[in-house]
Amino acid sequence: MPAALAVENLHRSFGALKAVNGVSFEISQGSVVGFVGANGAGKTTTMRILATLDYPSSGRAYVMGHNVVLYPAEVRRVLGWVPDSFGTYENMTVLEYLDFYARALGFKGQERVRRIQDVMDFTDLGPLSDRLINKMSKGQGQRLCLGRALIHDPQVLIMDEPAAGLDPKARVELKRLIRILAEEGKTILISSHILSELGEMCDTLLFIDKGRVVHHGTADSLVRTDNVETLVDVQVAHYPEKVSAWALTAPHVKLAEERKNGARLRIDSADPDIIAGVLRRMIADGLSVTEFHQEQRNLEDAFIDMLGRIEQGIAGPVPGQPPALPAKAPSPPSPPPPPSLPVTDPARWGG
Repeated sequence: MPAALAVENLHRSFGALKAVNGVSFEISQGSVVGFVGANGAGKTTTMRILATLDYPSSGRAYVMGHNVVLYPAEVRRVLGWVPDSFGTYENMTVLEYLDFYARALGFKGQERVRRIQDVMDFTDLGPLSDRLINKMSKGQGQRLCLGRALIHDPQVLIMDEPAAGLDPKARVELKRLIRILAEEGKTILISSHILSELGEMCDTLLFIDKGRVVHHGTADSLVRTDNVETLVDVQVAHYPEKVSAWALTAPHVKLAEERKNGARLRIDSADPDIIAGVLRRMIADGLSVTEFHQEQRNLEDAFIDMLGRIEQGIAGPVPGQPPALPAKAPSPPSPPPPPSLPVTDPARWGG
C-alpha cells in the first residue's frame, strides 16, 4: 500500500530564497497530521506542490503513489485542497457555487445532485443554499471551501490554515468535521498556528523550520524530548514587577513571560532540589510569594525550545523524526499539467 503522501528531498527556490530545502517525509493512509511552522517556514509551498499548484525545483512528491509533476490529473482525482482563502463571486449563491464545481468535475444528472446534497448535509450548508457567497461569514466560507473540496470524495485532504480567523464556535465546528472525516479513513494534512488544537486532532505533528523538517512524531514525543527545564508560574501579593527584575540576576532562572500578578519563569533544571532552592531564594530576597507551581510544558513551549536549540546548533536527532531519504535526481522535465476548467461567468454556464 503506497503512502498517502510522500516527499523525497524536496526543494523549491524563488530566486535566492530557498522556500523548501530538502524536505522528506511520508504520511500513511488514514493518518491525520498537523503541519506546523512559523510564517515563511515552507509549509504553504510544500502543500501547494502536493496539490499540483506549484513545481518543485528538485526532488519528488507523491499523492497516493502518483507523482505530482508527471501525473497531476491522477493526483487531482484523489486530492481535496482547502486553501487559507478562496475566490468569491458576486451574485453566486452557495448552491450555484457547489453546482458549478460539481459540473467542472464531470458529475451529471442525479449523481451531481446527490453529491451536492451530501456535501451540503455534511457541512450544514443546507440553510444557506440561497446565500450569496460573498456575503458569508468567515466560518461559513470555510465550510463552503471544505464542501467544494469534498465533492469528488477524495481520499486525501490538504488544508492550509483552515481555522485562521475563525471565532471559537466556528473552530469547534471545524474540529468536529475533521474528526468525522478522520473516522471515515481519509488522510488529512492540516496546517495551523493553533498548536493546542492540532495536538487534540492529529495523530502526529510535522514541524518545519526554514524549509526543513525538524520534527515528525507525536505531540508527546515533542513535549518530552530533552526536557531539562522546568516552567513555574509565580504569583506574588505585592509589586509583581519585582519578579521579572529578580529573574534577571537569579541563578538557574530566566524570565519566560511577565504576568499581571507575577511571572512565568524557566528554571534550567528538573532537579527538585534546585527548584526548591529557587523558591527559597525568592522568599529570602523578600518577594511575597503566594503561589509557586510547576507547569506542564505545552506544544508552543516545546516548539520554541526546539527552534532555540537548532539556532544554537545543539539540537540532535529528534525522536520520532524519520531519517532523511537519500537525495535523488530531479524528475525529468515534463509538459505542464493540463489547465483546470476555467471559472467562467456564472451567467454563461447552463444546463
